[in-house]
Formats: sequence, structure tokens, C-alpha cells
Amino acid sequence: RIFVLGIGFFTLCFLMTSLGGQFSAKRLGDSPFTIRTEVMGALESRGLLRRMSDMLEMLMKRMDILARLENSTDFHKGDEARFPLDRFQPAAGLMERIQAIAQNVSDIAIKVDQILRNSLLNGKVMEGRRDQCEVPRDPKYPDCAGKVEWMRARWTSDPCYAFFGVDGTECSFLIYLSEVEWFCPPLPWRNRTVAVPSLPPKPRAQAAFRRDLARLLELIGTGKESLSFMKKRIRHLAQQWLRAARRLEQKLVGRQRDQKHILIHIGFLTEESGDVFSPRVLKGGPLGEMVQWADILAALFMLGHSLRVTVSLKELQSHLGVPPGRGNCPLTSPLPFDLIYTDYHGLQQMKQHMGLSFKKYRCRVRVIDTFGTEPAYNHEEYATLRGYRTNWGYWNLQPTQFMTMFPHTPDNSFMGFVSEELNQTERQLIKANKVSSMAVVYGKEASIWKGKEKFLAILNKYMEIHGTVYYETQRPPEVPAFVKNHGLLPQHEFQQLLRKAKLFIGFGFPYEGPAPLEAIANGCVFLQARFNPPHSSLNHEFFRGKPTSREATGTAVFQVSSQHPYAEDFIGKPHVWTVDYNNSEEFEAAIKTIMRTQVDPYLPYEYTCEGMLERIHAYIQHQDFCTTSSVPPSPKTKSPAMQSPPSPLALSPNSTHLVWSPSAGWAPQAWPPVASLQVWVSEPQHTCTETCRRRGLVCEPTFFRFLNKEEVFLQLSIACDSTEYEMNHLYPAVAENVHECYLQKEPLLFSCAGYNTKYRRLCPCRDFRQGQVALCRDCL
Repeated sequence: RIFVLGIGFFTLCFLMTSLGGQFSAKRLGDSPFTIRTEVMGALESRGLLRRMSDMLEMLMKRMDILARLENSTDFHKGDEARFPLDRFQPAAGLMERIQAIAQNVSDIAIKVDQILRNSLLNGKVMEGRRDQCEVPRDPKYPDCAGKVEWMRARWTSDPCYAFFGVDGTECSFLIYLSEVEWFCPPLPWRNRTVAVPSLPPKPRAQAAFRRDLARLLELIGTGKESLSFMKKRIRHLAQQWLRAARRLEQKLVGRQRDQKHILIHIGFLTEESGDVFSPRVLKGGPLGEMVQWADILAALFMLGHSLRVTVSLKELQSHLGVPPGRGNCPLTSPLPFDLIYTDYHGLQQMKQHMGLSFKKYRCRVRVIDTFGTEPAYNHEEYATLRGYRTNWGYWNLQPTQFMTMFPHTPDNSFMGFVSEELNQTERQLIKANKVSSMAVVYGKEASIWKGKEKFLAILNKYMEIHGTVYYETQRPPEVPAFVKNHGLLPQHEFQQLLRKAKLFIGFGFPYEGPAPLEAIANGCVFLQARFNPPHSSLNHEFFRGKPTSREATGTAVFQVSSQHPYAEDFIGKPHVWTVDYNNSEEFEAAIKTIMRTQVDPYLPYEYTCEGMLERIHAYIQHQDFCTTSSVPPSPKTKSPAMQSPPSPLALSPNSTHLVWSPSAGWAPQAWPPVASLQVWVSEPQHTCTETCRRRGLVCEPTFFRFLNKEEVFLQLSIACDSTEYEMNHLYPAVAENVHECYLQKEPLLFSCAGYNTKYRRLCPCRDFRQGQVALCRDCL
């Protein structure tokens, strides 16, 4: 009897657990796409209830038989008679409980049956619609049928489709493709809320210059050596940022500045990209990228914008609203950020996880790009056809969305970084304590010193040589014994070393880092090597795959003429000397002259805190890549310029170039303002960058659209026997020998870089602010 009662009790528990699982696993109304599943699950539950009721009834019958058998035998005789009769009273109580449960189960089964009948009646209309879904044939949605076919075969390839309700039925495909994506028209039977007149948007909060950086240090977070380095740099320069912010605030007094919501995702610090920098921070770098990111964070924060900082893929997905899965579906809600600052690693991660939303929102992205990305490498189709495809290009962004460390090419926006400024007392102290016979070598890695024995021997004749090469146990064999090696120094100690030294000398690598500017700002002369022939992707592994040509020919070969072209071109003597290290006499003569030359500490304005704040403020206020601009006329249109209004351009007073005519009577909403535009014709061997620079101007690629017209050739007295529209990063241009003129077909290919001896290019130039090449005089 005890055995039978135990079996009955555990059977009852099992049945109740199974029934509970049936109800808990399926919740009606979870999703409009799971009606069939829910109904079937409920039908199964109803059957289970009936089976449970039947089994309980059978159990009670068997227990009743046992009781009758017990009363009709001598079972209680002998030893069994010693057991008290109340030993079996709990069995009677259990029988009563089982009877009550059986009655409850029977009642529940009846109620479930009633609910299911109502649910099935209400669901018939929806079920009918689901069975009747057909792929619409709407010419406005030409990709609908193909996308449905793809969904039939691949909808299980990413869990995100099920997240949005796709369950393998035709209707769920069409609902997803019309309501989540936009490849199919909306289904007429779907419930859609009635359009309510939208209220005018609330006024944007105004950005206010901040008075301290404590909150920024919290936002950056902890856990990585790279983040610790950035925070130390921000703390060290905090007072300079605060003073610069106050000066810029006075310049902008009375101007409205909307506060932007900005996401900063430093992709190269994520674990998925390898985080190659964090482990090397304590070993000397390279630190240039982290210097720049620290300064970008400080500038954006001081300007008063709302920031979110991420260095992990999980945080990025959370901030963007990425649905669960492998990244094929769009974001679950509108992008909450006005701007996203990231790098190439972050750009790749965003594309991988945002689905179609990446194409929708990529106009809000700003890519921190050390060396730059020129239009020929950015345009995917053109780069593939012309052989410009590299590891980093072909993103089809507006070229000015890429932001560089130095003003390599006007095709990109110059972001920059900052160097420490000196007050008058510090400048005088440096001049008084300079040691004219002391030199510091640029390079923390031992490999930089390899093969430089000849130069070091010459330098050692005149100067005491100091190094900052990292080593763990002993002096690296590449560093000669006569060099006083300090090992890796903290930033402030390295600054003190530069303040004593007369010469900061580079041996060709690293390319275009921040250290030479820091040395010049601390009163050093920078001596660097001239590359002959120039380094390029053809003769140097470091440049292979870089998406830029750097003033090269139409064959687009990346060329660098010295270790630090910005220092050579924008600063020059007496602060910067560029010599041929293969010529020992020239090298030795330069050292003798430098020892006799007195120089003051010098820092270009664009690398001060105020200069960087000024530049980023202007970009945020005026750069808008989400508003479409006018495109060049179709190449099939005959003489499109003939139907256009008279050209707003006119010959300058000296008749050498074109300017925006004051009598034009209109001016487009353009930034930079069109009043700064000048149109010049290049020589065959010159890029537009060089053409403008020779006239004290800067090439401005946003102005190309105003001169990409046939009448501009006529205004410049250029005879065109024919005019063609083509995709070419050198156009608009004229082939003078055959009198053929070419206009640009693809706006993304407007480029200041590149030349071909066959063409003379039409070049848009502009003026610039003193010490701020990124901005025109009226651009602030």
C-alpha cells in the first residue's frame, strides 16, 4: 500500500510539473508571429489535462480496490495486529487530497477548453491572412521578391531574424522586410497606428564650456594601461585646456551651440581587434594614437558635448541598440547619437553589427585616420577597377569624414592633437639652461638604431648623445656604449630632457609622430633624413596598403620625402633641418650650423589646445554629411551647363583665375563660405594641393561641385572640342594637346591629390586663418 501510494504521489507531481511547464513555456501574446505555436501548445495542454484527470481517476479506483481487499482478509492477524489502526489514517487524507485535485484538474480542463475555443475563433482571420500572403509586385520595391527568396533559404542563419518575429512563414518574411527593413511595401492587413500630427521638436540643449575635467576621467574608465596613459595626459594638460576653453568662449560669445550626443568608440583598444597598444604602453609605445585620442576626448568634453566612451564590442552593441545575433539585422531603435568618433577597427565592427543601419547612419561617423584616406582609395568601385584597393580603403564615405593627425591632404579633415604650451617664464628658463652640445635621439625601439653607427659616430664628435630606448635587463646591442640611455621615461621626465637638449635627431622612423613637435615646442632643433628616393609602397613595407598617394602621380603610389613632412613643409628652418644622411659632409655641416644657431621654443597655433578646440568646434557646427548636396549633371544630358543659370564665378581683376562674383546675387549654404573660393588651373606635373599652396592658399575639395561645369572652361579661355563626364579622381581637367575637357561623374572622387602629365586640372582653392590651415578666414 505504501508503495502504491508513493507511486501515485510521484505520478501526480510529475503530471503537475509537466503541465506547469506547458503553461510557462508558452505565453500567449509574446509575438504576433507565434500564434500557431501558441494555439498548438495550448491544445497539447488541454489534452494533457484530460489525460491527467483520467489517470487520477484510475489511481483512486485502484486505491479503493486495495481498501476493500484489506477489509475482507485476515491481514491484521498475527504480528501485523500489533500495528495501530491509525497507522493508515494519512492514507485516507491523501485520498481526499487526490480527489480534490482531480476535481480541480477537471474544472481547469473545462476552462482551458472554453478559452481555446474563443482564441481559435479570434485567430482564424489572422491565420487566413498568414496562409494567403503573397509577394507583392510593386515597381517601387524592385528588390522585394529577391529578398523574400533569400529569407526562405537563410532566415535561420542569424538569430536576429527570430528576434524580430520571423518564424519561417511567408507572412513573417514580408512583415520583417516591410517593417524592420524597407525592401517590401507594408501589408494592408497589418495594424498600423493612425498618423498623429507630430509636435515640433523640443529645443536642443545648448553646449556650455566646462570648467573641469573630473567627469571625463570617470567616463574613460579603467582596466587598461592605454586608458591610464590617456587619463594621465589629460590631467597633465588640464589647466591648458581650461585656459584655452575660456579664450574660445570669449571669441564665440553670443553664438548658439547645440549640444551633441557623441559616442567615442576606440576600436583598436577592443579585445576583438587585438588591443596591441595596451601591452606596449609600458614599453614605450608607439603612443601617437593614444596621444591623439586623449586630446580628442578632452576637446569634445571641454566644448560641452554629451559623451559616451567605449573600448569594448559589448559596450558598443549596447549603446547602439544592436539586436542579438550575428549583425545582419538593423538596429532596434533610432541611433541615439548625433556623431560617432571611431577608427578603422571600430568602423569595421560597426559595419559588422549594425546591418542595414550602418548604411543609414554612416554619415554621422568620423574616422580618426593617422595617415589619411584619399578619394581614389575610398570609392569601392573605382578602387577595384583602377587598382587602388588596399587593406583600409573602399568605405564610400565622404573623404572629409576621415580625420588625420597632420594636414597630409585637404581631401580629409585635419584633426590633429596638442603639444604642451610654455609660458614666458618657462621659455626664458629653457633658453638659459640649453646645453648646445646635447642631442636626444628620436626612437624608443632598439631596431631604430640598427645600422646608424656611421651617423652616431659623426654626431658623437660634437655632441653628447642621449637615448630613451626601452630594455629589460641590459643595454640593447644596437645602442652604442657612448650613448647615455635613460630607458623609457615618463612623459614629464622626457619633456625635461628635451628642455635641456639642443638637438632632437630622427633616423627615419617612426613616421609623422607627435614627438618632433614636442621637441620644437621645447626649444630643440629637429634634424631629420631626406628620403631619396622617396619612401613608398613600392620600396618600403611600412607604406604597403596605406589608402593614400601623398602627392603622387595618377598611378597613385604612396610617397614620403622625409620622416616628418609636416615639420619640413609647414615649419622648416631654423627649427627643422632636412638633410641627405647618405652625404656625410652635408650631415656634419648641418650639425655644426645647428650648434651655432639660436632658436626659441615654437609651437604652431593649430597644435595648441585653443587651436584644436577652435577646429573641432567648427567641424561640429558646420560639417553635415547627412544632408545630400547637389550632384553633377547626368552624362547622358546634352550640354547640361547650357540650361543652367549664368555662372556665379567671374574672372579676378588680374584675369588669372576665377572668384565668386559679388554681383552673382546669390550664395549657396556652403561651408567653407564660397566667398573664399578661387579657381586656378594646375600645371601638368602639379596636384591641386601643390597648385593652391604655391599661391598661398589651400585646396578645398567641397568647392569642386561649383566648378565642375563646362562654362568654367570657357571662362578660363580653355577651348574644349569635346566635353565628357567620367569617373576619375583627376577630373575636372583638360587634356590640352587634344583640346578634350573632362568633368567628374562621381562626387565622391573629387580630389585635391594626384596628377598626370597629360592633364591640367581645375583646382578649387581658399584662404586660411593664420596658423590654422584647416579653417578659412571666415570659417569660425
